Amino acid sequence: MKIGFIGDVVGKPGRLMIKRHLMRLKQEHFIDFMIVNYENASHGFGLTQKNCIELLGYGIDMMTGGNHSFDKKEILTLFDSYPLIRPMNYPQATPGKGIYQTTILGNKVAILNLMGHYTMPLVDNPFTMIISVVASLKAQGIKHIIVDMHAEASSEKQALLHMLKEDVSAILGTHTHVATDDLQVVDGCCYVTDVGMTGCRDGVIGMDNEVPMKRFLTGLGGHFNVPDTCKTLLQMVVFELDDQGRCIDAEKIKIYDDKPKIVTKAWMED
Repeated sequence: MKIGFIGDVVGKPGRLMIKRHLMRLKQEHFIDFMIVNYENASHGFGLTQKNCIELLGYGIDMMTGGNHSFDKKEILTLFDSYPLIRPMNYPQATPGKGIYQTTILGNKVAILNLMGHYTMPLVDNPFTMIISVVASLKAQGIKHIIVDMHAEASSEKQALLHMLKEDVSAILGTHTHVATDDLQVVDGCCYVTDVGMTGCRDGVIGMDNEVPMKRFLTGLGGHFNVPDTCKTLLQMVVFELDDQGRCIDAEKIKIYDDKPKIVTKAWMED
């Protein structure tokens, strides 16, 4: 099976890039299931029902979240109606779930959403939690396990790779919006520290650059805004899993505006 994963979608420019390119990319790369991180999809902060329906209509099968999952309070009523998850290590009483299970080409698949500690909201220990959760899934015979690790610190993501590389199919980093150049397949696990955002590429992490520059120059904050018009970028990882849940191939796809796609193969570790 082939899985596509798009990281943080930032506002309307990100949504429009998905509208413009995703259906074609799914056909060209024979993608069986499409995952997107939604936490910045509605003007940079959270997800509305309108934008949820919009994204699912573009060919997305399910969506993961992060520290901005609850910025739009209407999401509290969406978890039971749409294929959405939020980080599993939020407190147990938090609305929503952190695991999505489905069947793809006859194989049971589990998609997990996890959030790191550094600079993030107060959550349970992601490392001890996911080790026990993965062990439980494997005990149920689920071999295809995909993790969205939403974290600021690259060290947390890399440590997770070494903890889980023999037990999960893929670990895809999100949150920083800046893609890392380390897509690799290690011991049958697809890994990248950060997939990178889909949205405006000529500002600061998808936002207009005025407020970030003011903050760095003066120490005074402000509300981040997604520009109405900008130069855009779509970033996606596509990885192939065998029947045992091991990754056998992976590649990174980038599209700048409407220019031809750029495809980079993952490093295959012997």
